[in-house]
Amino acid sequence: MLKEQMQQDLKDSLKGGRQVEVSVLRMIISAVNNRETEKRTKIWKEKPESKIEALEKESRLTNEEVLEVLFFEVKKRKEACAEYEKGGRTDLIEQEKREIEIIQRYLPEQLSEEEIKKLAREVIDKVCATEQKDMGKVMAELMPKVKGKADGSLVSKIVKESLAP
Repeated sequence: MLKEQMQQDLKDSLKGGRQVEVSVLRMIISAVNNRETEKRTKIWKEKPESKIEALEKESRLTNEEVLEVLFFEVKKRKEACAEYEKGGRTDLIEQEKREIEIIQRYLPEQLSEEEIKKLAREVIDKVCATEQKDMGKVMAELMPKVKGKADGSLVSKIVKESLAP
């Protein structure tokens, strides 16, 4: 599983003295653990009679859920980069970019813009979308195909451009 891989990589980074990797891996493992705690709390509220062992087992995140956490962490860092750019803090931008690179090691290969455009065109043709108001139908059909492989805001931008008159 992905979480176990990150934990093993953390051990290796500690042994290798790679402090930036150690820091980033600790942050993302912590984010995954926090999400598991949220899930466990929700399950416990629904089934307060559950045994602790059952709660632990049910609250473990699937690889897909871990990927959601990782995508969220990348998104936070990209937003931070945009803010740092406004403030002229290139040192902090570089730090955030290094963190993004480390997190992206655990994400699936991302689709190129051209691949997304091709998929968007196929979906637009399939659902017979012709104008901006059809964007919801296109996105509903397209997002499951690109989930985990493309940034949602990029997909949205490409679909908007494709539907523009």
